[in-house]
Amino acid sequence: MSETNSTPSLSLSLFPIIALIIMLGGSVALFGDSTTGGPGQIALIIAGVFAGVVGILSGHSWAYLETGVAESIKRAIPAIFILLMVGTLIGLWMFSGTIPFLIYWGLQIMVPEIFYVATVLLCAVVSISIGSSWTTAGTVGLALIGIASASGLSPTMTAGAIISGAYFGDKLSPLSDTTNLAAAVTETELFEHIRFLLWTTIPAFAIALIVFTYFSLTSAAEIDQSRITEISASIAQSYNLTPWLLAPLIMTLGLAASKNPAFTSLLLGAVTAAIVGLLTQTQLIEAEGFIGVIKNIWLVSANGYTAVTGNEMLDSLLSRGGMDSMLNTVWLIMSAMFFGGMMEKSGALSVIVRYLLIGVHTGSALIRRAGLTSLAANLVTSDQYLAIALPSRMYADKFSEMNLQSKNLSRALEDYGTVTSVLIPWNTCGAFFAATLGIATSDYLLFCVFNLASPIISYIYALANFKIETITATDV
Repeated sequence: MSETNSTPSLSLSLFPIIALIIMLGGSVALFGDSTTGGPGQIALIIAGVFAGVVGILSGHSWAYLETGVAESIKRAIPAIFILLMVGTLIGLWMFSGTIPFLIYWGLQIMVPEIFYVATVLLCAVVSISIGSSWTTAGTVGLALIGIASASGLSPTMTAGAIISGAYFGDKLSPLSDTTNLAAAVTETELFEHIRFLLWTTIPAFAIALIVFTYFSLTSAAEIDQSRITEISASIAQSYNLTPWLLAPLIMTLGLAASKNPAFTSLLLGAVTAAIVGLLTQTQLIEAEGFIGVIKNIWLVSANGYTAVTGNEMLDSLLSRGGMDSMLNTVWLIMSAMFFGGMMEKSGALSVIVRYLLIGVHTGSALIRRAGLTSLAANLVTSDQYLAIALPSRMYADKFSEMNLQSKNLSRALEDYGTVTSVLIPWNTCGAFFAATLGIATSDYLLFCVFNLASPIISYIYALANFKIETITATDV
């Protein structure tokens, strides 16, 4: 229990956030985009200490504040273990030949004139089927990045297309944890929530398709056919390309679609890749012996795969993965959760929230304020789930008081909270996608068309008082 009921002033509550913004801006100016390399983590921890000082000045003990940090980090533990397993999965999919197989055939059949828009559509279909943007990125998304790199297309633009498609599916899938969370915390029926989401989600997705169609058509001339031929030949010489290499992909997506936990799906997908690699890449056993290959699988799981194909570019493309490749990202997540926990437990976050409700007198203003609060929670708490759960608790009574249906709130939380988490480098989602796709958050941000369009469309709807549903006699 806290030793006091006192709360900090607004200026004190804002101090850690202002300090964090200054330090993060300074780290970019001094070190470039190296958020996961150390400067960002230091900024988050120092800002968290400042939040702790605010709590102490308000009468809380350090031990009490540490409980908030522990609770915050505890929420991130599942994401951390998923990250580590994704690192293992990437390494073993490289080792087994699964990713090289997908890259090889993608190079043969993917039409350059539709590459980016096809990427959006493919990731949308996969994500809506399995309900997970993370799994989509770690499987088909990774292969699409490889295809883009091998073809001479932009990996950064491809990352934006992957994220746009993955979050469209994640936002609308009844299997998605964020979709279910937004419906549950606002007490909105799940499919009513999804139907209401379509009003803002479909226009945002249409904008993304138009933009990526333009990118596809204008980038087709950049394709280097000689590079495609060279890389395809190197893959064919280095791997035994058999349809059995699709087994890890089918295993992972199948388990995810069956609503198995993400960690379990990724783990079994990695194990399947190791077995498939042993059975299909017989040249490895001939060169290293059975015990040598087992040792290699162990090392690849921990430290990643190192390709030796003789093609410098292909080796760079395929040498990836391993749990240790995710350790900087884990560090970033833990630092972010330290800051979020300190802000929450010190009372600073609740003070800021209270001031956010001042001056809200219309449904339009309330929806916009709730949405922007969800976006701010993504920035401050670094956690996608908190960005949905916290504003729902803060604004639920006000929505009821203003006679607005709960689905207005649930949609705003998804439009602003779910889709923007991936745009923030120190958020768990932004850190995950940057580490998995190998593209810095600040680089892919402007190409995440769907994610940028969603909150803008939602904001415009609210300003125009369009599709704001009030409670009627039949709803009571």
